[in-house]
Amino acid sequence: MAGAVVWQRFEGLVCFVAGIALFLHWNEMAWWSAVLIFFVPDLTFFGYLFGSKVGSMCYNLAHIYAFGIILLTIGIVGSTPIFIGCGALWLAHSGFDRMLGYGLKLPDSFSSTHLGRIGKQRFP
Repeated sequence: MAGAVVWQRFEGLVCFVAGIALFLHWNEMAWWSAVLIFFVPDLTFFGYLFGSKVGSMCYNLAHIYAFGIILLTIGIVGSTPIFIGCGALWLAHSGFDRMLGYGLKLPDSFSSTHLGRIGKQRFP
């Protein structure tokens, strides 16, 4: 299991670097808007106000790589720089979280992820 987690964290690093590189290449946004967009996926934490099942579903929908890739693809195919920038930053955000060990959430609690436990409960 530990080896798989290391590989997934490395994959997160690659997605983070790729997302930032794509954003910098097609950047047409102000730097401050890029910072705001980078953290938009974390607004899904508010889903936890409705319980851990709803919270984990909201969080996971916003933190799967596919969401950023879909936005990026719409932007490239449609020649829409705002979608390219948002998709690249969304992908970078998801990669950043995985790189740090914050995986997709399991429905039992915020601290349970597909990469293992996070927070104070990490070490029993």
